[in-house]
Amino acid sequence: MNVQKEIDRIKLDDKVLGMPWFVQQFIDYKLPDLSPSTLLEYVRDYETFFNWLRGEGLSQAENNAKVTLQELEVLRMENVVSYRIFLATKREGANSRITVSRKLSSLRSLFHYLSQIAEDEEFYPLLKRNIMAKIEIKRIHKPKDTAAKLKGKILEEDELLEFIGYILEGYAKDVEKNKQALYAHEQNKERDASITSLILNSGLRVSEVVNLNVDDLDLNNKLLHVYRKGNNDETFKTPVYFREQAKDDLMNYMNLRQTRYKAPKKEKALFLALANGQNEGRRMTKRAIQAMIIKYAKRFGKPYLTVHKLRHSFATDYYLQNDIYKTKEQLGHASTETTEVYAHLTDKTMSEAIERRADS
Repeated sequence: MNVQKEIDRIKLDDKVLGMPWFVQQFIDYKLPDLSPSTLLEYVRDYETFFNWLRGEGLSQAENNAKVTLQELEVLRMENVVSYRIFLATKREGANSRITVSRKLSSLRSLFHYLSQIAEDEEFYPLLKRNIMAKIEIKRIHKPKDTAAKLKGKILEEDELLEFIGYILEGYAKDVEKNKQALYAHEQNKERDASITSLILNSGLRVSEVVNLNVDDLDLNNKLLHVYRKGNNDETFKTPVYFREQAKDDLMNYMNLRQTRYKAPKKEKALFLALANGQNEGRRMTKRAIQAMIIKYAKRFGKPYLTVHKLRHSFATDYYLQNDIYKTKEQLGHASTETTEVYAHLTDKTMSEAIERRADS
């Protein structure tokens, strides 16, 4: 199991103890098919829902673990509508339409299991009436809409190289009066540039970068072996190629990984961080990489740029030289529908169609 999944599995095992017995049963049922990270999100969604039920007086349970099936059975359509409104308008962090849709989808999965799959001792469904079956979850996340939101918020053409160069040199000039920031940059610039370059030249997700070990890297063949999202086979790592630019940046980092980050022999992680006062480097976290990219992006003049938008930047650039199927494989998408975003971002398919029409 990769590092992030191990962390999320521990969190899942802990959180599910605060859930009703039938939710624990549902999680056990889903565990062979879904990753711990996905199931952890499910449990968080159920936690929000049960807290709301109790707060509205729709459940008399003193805690979430004591919410009953009977209380779910008698929910009315108006209750579900009220919950939907609560998710979209609550004071502490209202959810986007996409998030509301996902949270309702999590509930639909649970209610479907309880009413269609799980059985009691007499072979009857655990849930006799499924109110969530009446809820239509509209598809909101369309490739064309996603592309429109990304316009102007990713790196394009020469900016990919310029951003890596800025991390190596330009940032130091912008913070030269801040000794603490300057020192931290001097310590980590090669590592930060290599992480950025790797994503911009391979399209890896941040979770995939975090999980990389030294043994996963084959510099000579410009190849990585990666635990890809959605692949529950813990024995298989997918080969993913990266471009020449990343090879040079990775070599620079690898030449100093051992000495600068005081890497102990037992530490397999490719990318390390050495915290103040620590004697040994440890695997970088997802949050640290995300914060690192945001720090550089703001100074670079791209405040909307995030670590995930680096992946979008690579994909857009890669799609210009390749077809949608190669782009899908490189990014590890489950279907070409997700990859269609980059067709809309580049307008490549439309421009080619116009040229073909003109030539005919």
